[in-house]
Amino acid sequence: MNTIIKLFSDFKVVLDEGVFGLSILDLFIFFLILIVALSIRSLFAKLVLNRIKKIVKKTSSNFDDNLLNVLISPLKLLPIIIALIFIILNTNFSPNLIAYIGKINKSLVTIFIFWTLHNSIYPFSLLFNKMENIFSKGMVLWIIKTLKYLLIFLGIVATLEVWGIKIGPVIAGLGLFGVAVALGAQDLVKNLISGILIIIENSFSIGDIIKITGHAEGTVEYIGFRSTKIRKFDSTPVSIPNYIFSEVPIINYSKRMHRRISWSIGLEYKSTLDQIKNLTSQVRSYIENNEDFIVNESYSCFVRLEKFNDSSIDIKIYCFTKSNDWSEFLKSKESLGIFIKKTIEDLSLNFAFPSQSLYFESNINDLKSENK
Repeated sequence: MNTIIKLFSDFKVVLDEGVFGLSILDLFIFFLILIVALSIRSLFAKLVLNRIKKIVKKTSSNFDDNLLNVLISPLKLLPIIIALIFIILNTNFSPNLIAYIGKINKSLVTIFIFWTLHNSIYPFSLLFNKMENIFSKGMVLWIIKTLKYLLIFLGIVATLEVWGIKIGPVIAGLGLFGVAVALGAQDLVKNLISGILIIIENSFSIGDIIKITGHAEGTVEYIGFRSTKIRKFDSTPVSIPNYIFSEVPIINYSKRMHRRISWSIGLEYKSTLDQIKNLTSQVRSYIENNEDFIVNESYSCFVRLEKFNDSSIDIKIYCFTKSNDWSEFLKSKESLGIFIKKTIEDLSLNFAFPSQSLYFESNINDLKSENK
């Protein structure tokens, strides 16, 4: 019974004096406003976006849609910010509590601003992609990442400033720690610098097919701050530290203007001179008049008798296809091979196969003695 009386007494004290100087009614209003704000966050964001979309509906650019879609998450903070402003202006809280709530609200406003800027980077990066002559794909990704990290850092600094925390002395205090970290992160710095040089020199870009001598060969998928990811032709991903690219030769197959065909075709020794001349003439004419191949001063075409091999007369075929695309190259190469095969058959020529001839010499006197 005494316990019940004590609980009732404590409850009456709470009703009379409140909690932390706030009456029960004030607390109820405070939490009610916050609950309502939290409940309508998603609905509020969608309503605002729909209103903005109606305003920009006349534009046909996808840029507006991309920008609006990334604003959904930051806009969910606005109801909470508005609710806190309402609480500050319409409640009788103590000055200290009002100041504390004000700092929280300023922090949320700061987060809202930098969150919006952070999410807006991607839509604006689409504008960089259109400037392919200035910015490569790798450079665009680096710009995006750098801006994102910079905005996150500035957002943290601005939020700390709201609470009176100066970031400058903190950074200075971490100076010795930074030196120690730098000594242990030499490879990271080396990879970072090498990655920057890759972007500046434009040695290769995302999507290029490259060969790193002694390491890997495949398609570049990602150029990061520390490493570059290459997808090998068997679909295996390989991550290579950036500093490797400054130490070994890099062959960029995607930078080729054209692909080369270099064949040696062996004909039988019984082939006549006229047959060989007709073959070389027809093959050369096919290459020079075919749109799949390029023949000029820089990219010559040769169809010549190359050498007399052990078991064949070798014809050298040397030319370049117009397209650098692998699929188109194979198609052009196949067409040329079919034409050569047909021409050889039409001229009654035959491909030579590796062969050896054995000659036996016998002594005439030995033959005579054996006959006796």
